Amino acid sequence: MRRLPFRRLVSLATLAVVSAATLGTTAGCGEDDASGDSGPVTLRLGYFPNITHAPAVVGVEKGIFADKLGSGVKLSTKTFNAGPAAIEAIFSGALDATYIGPNPTVNAFSKSKGEAVRVVSGAASGGVALVVKPEITSVEQLRGRKIATPQLGNTQDVALRYFLKEKGLTTTKEGGGDVKVVPQENSQTVETFGSGAIDGAWVPEPFASRLVNAGGKVLVDERDLWPDRKFVITNLIVSTRFLKAHPDVVKKLVEGQVAANEFVNTKPDESQQAISDHIGKITGKPLDVKLIKQAWPTLEFTNDPIASSLKTGLDHAVAVQLTEPVDLNGLYDLSYLDDVLKAQGKPGVTQP
Repeated sequence: MRRLPFRRLVSLATLAVVSAATLGTTAGCGEDDASGDSGPVTLRLGYFPNITHAPAVVGVEKGIFADKLGSGVKLSTKTFNAGPAAIEAIFSGALDATYIGPNPTVNAFSKSKGEAVRVVSGAASGGVALVVKPEITSVEQLRGRKIATPQLGNTQDVALRYFLKEKGLTTTKEGGGDVKVVPQENSQTVETFGSGAIDGAWVPEPFASRLVNAGGKVLVDERDLWPDRKFVITNLIVSTRFLKAHPDVVKKLVEGQVAANEFVNTKPDESQQAISDHIGKITGKPLDVKLIKQAWPTLEFTNDPIASSLKTGLDHAVAVQLTEPVDLNGLYDLSYLDDVLKAQGKPGVTQP
């Protein structure tokens, strides 16, 4: 089987989603040049309106980022539906930083030959499950079934294919093999599961909980597959262009991330309501707080990017022939995070 190169993988994924992904809601002055010589610096921050991006959503909704950035920085926010669109915005210079999953992070680093982005903080761990029809009680019973993932080659798609490979079940990029993997939008997956068109899905929250509420059951909690039940689902990256031009702003952004995680972890009820309200402002329909509470225990909000799990995820993608090996040396710059944590008397994060 011919391996799909990173450049081709990213291009395909981007073409699939960029027309559907909206470059979001904008707060502040929108398209101000972040490196302008006059007036305040503009920081253009991306994130997804979902639970796995809770620190970003809460940080924006509760004004935490704006407070930490101060009056000398204008915060412009953009929401995305998928990682490839956010990465393209980074590449085009339309975005300075974004919350994003591990696989798009690796793709961006690889596609730019290690030049475009740096991981400056973690954000969240966990929150992913394989939910199936209730009559499926074992992995072997997945043979001949249709299982959805959010996107070919995305983080959950890789996780499913590698899990099946380890269990002796084959898949193909074209949807063949022992288990038919069907990449589709998460919102569509809820509908296709309800109609019986698919037998299950490997998806992040809140979609895993939505499938459970639609009659499904959790066959695999992905946390059980990782050491200490920890793996990165969301981290914070910045463009190296912005990092070099405005290191002081990046440090303030990281201060905002740490403060947002502190808020999320110490005030869960208020955070859950903030997420519901904020998603309502973006989509026109608040996310059910009961659903957020249902999904909440599956997630851990942590500043540690859990770099070892990102590297392992890359190894898994290579093993299922969805990408080529990549040297990740230089991807992480956790010096700002260490400085912020140590200033608060907390232990720093070890550089990978």
